[in-house]
Amino acid sequence: MTLLIAITGGSGSGKTTLAEALVAAMRPGAAVLLSEDDWYVDAAALPGFDPAAFDFDDVAARDHGLLASHLSDLKAGRPIDAPVYSMVTHGREKTTRRVDPAPAVVVEGVHVLSTPALAALFDLKVFVDTPADIRFIRRLLRDQETRGRSAASVIAQYLKTVRPGHERHTEPARVVADVVVADVTAAVRLEDRQAVDRLAAPLLLDPRIRPLLADAPTP
Repeated sequence: MTLLIAITGGSGSGKTTLAEALVAAMRPGAAVLLSEDDWYVDAAALPGFDPAAFDFDDVAARDHGLLASHLSDLKAGRPIDAPVYSMVTHGREKTTRRVDPAPAVVVEGVHVLSTPALAALFDLKVFVDTPADIRFIRRLLRDQETRGRSAASVIAQYLKTVRPGHERHTEPARVVADVVVADVTAAVRLEDRQAVDRLAAPLLLDPRIRPLLADAPTP
């Protein structure tokens, strides 16, 4: 039986760090981590696609039908060929990534709880609630440092699509979450076990996760 875990929150909330911390706390092979970003629609293949005009922060930008199908396969014990999305070309790579079933599948993304049919597949739903100013600062620094963008372009996108998209799709999904992790504001070093435990502590107590932890007794 595969445990499906969703971790959502706004852009820059710390959901990826939390997802990585959770997987790191489990024994090797107990969990796989998937990013919802790989299930963006193949935007580059759309007629007349213009990346400057396309709203990547709308839930319609995600191929949730394909993601739901893939998660159903993993839950049934079947491997999947996951798409690999390029943030450079805004399209899917020709190659895919084979993902084998595992006792736990952790999926992180801003919209993973925004489509009811997709949200219903998850056994544990987590919302990371981080203040808007912290989320914006993180996104501003990340996009400048890792994506070579100007501060002006990051701010313009944030005001045009990121903030409205969060209010329309991500924040409302909080009500369906089983666990709300509040105020993830500190950068966490994943090699620091104490920091990992503090960040993931609310989840590590779940009786479905405890048997999968690295320090759990061998059955």
